[in-house]
Amino acid sequence: MTHRTIRSLVAGGAGFIGSHLCRALLDRGEQVVCLDNLQTARPSNLRDLQGHPNFSFVEADVIDPLPDHVTGQRFDRIYNLACAASPPQYQADPEHTMLTSVVGTDRLLRLAETQGARFLLTSTSEVYGDPEHHPQREDYRGSVNCTGPRACYDEGKRAAEALSFDFARLRRAEVRVARIFNTYGPNMNPDDGRVVSNLICQALSGEPITIYGDGSQTRSFCYVSDLVAGLIALMDSEIDGLEPINLGNPNELTISELLDQVRAITGAQAPVTRLPLPIDDPRRRRPDIGRAQAVLGWQPRVGLAEGLSRTCAWFADELAAPGEPAVLSCAAE
Repeated sequence: MTHRTIRSLVAGGAGFIGSHLCRALLDRGEQVVCLDNLQTARPSNLRDLQGHPNFSFVEADVIDPLPDHVTGQRFDRIYNLACAASPPQYQADPEHTMLTSVVGTDRLLRLAETQGARFLLTSTSEVYGDPEHHPQREDYRGSVNCTGPRACYDEGKRAAEALSFDFARLRRAEVRVARIFNTYGPNMNPDDGRVVSNLICQALSGEPITIYGDGSQTRSFCYVSDLVAGLIALMDSEIDGLEPINLGNPNELTISELLDQVRAITGAQAPVTRLPLPIDDPRRRRPDIGRAQAVLGWQPRVGLAEGLSRTCAWFADELAAPGEPAVLSCAAE
């Protein structure tokens, strides 16, 4: 019996997570169309994919009508990763951030409805805001400042979830919703403002290392290969699609503890510069992944030490001048 090749559309596929997802889908034998406006993505993320016979790239923005050469294709699966995801990036153009989440999700849901494709929305732990419940379960409704500077992203994703679940309830599309917690790994943008990339890049360059607040705020960091495996498992699953699923690593640590690990790997001795904590910055962040474990059989496999070592090594190569060694070397895995 001949099995038809799965065709997947990955919106936001040139971004950090999206580029890893495109590679993983190609490795599974799928045909992949990557759609991205390159607003925050790095074209170099796709360098090793461009020659693949099952890969194609379309430069377009999901807030605009989807190009005919996208809507004219037949897709089995649609992944929506389109949106700036770090606070400095999504706050730089808050209107576009909100429209990407709401209008972009609506356009992709309608495409899924028309084609009978399965749709996966990558939502975020930001829907929990600065949480009052810990760890965060999917049934927690969150503590979000709906008028603050992060609202363009937080509320945009909450609205995208609402749209997705309405399509599911009305049986207009087969829907999956993943709430992604802090993710790190190769292909991160060095200046995207995320804490892992900030600390590693500053440590490698010998610059003073920036810590916001007193460093006691916590995060839980998931290596990108684990996260991508969770997204694919969720898309493959036969759940009813009416409940979101947290994807993240429940290993919680303070930002100061993260800095200690980065220093140990890079050997950096740079001084620390302390700046005020950003408005609405969550004090604690840790996923309850019980639903993902029970429904998907998924849990992270890459430990923080191993993941940070891989990420530091990648950044060391990325930041080095052509033909020159990195300023600081990274410890071996």
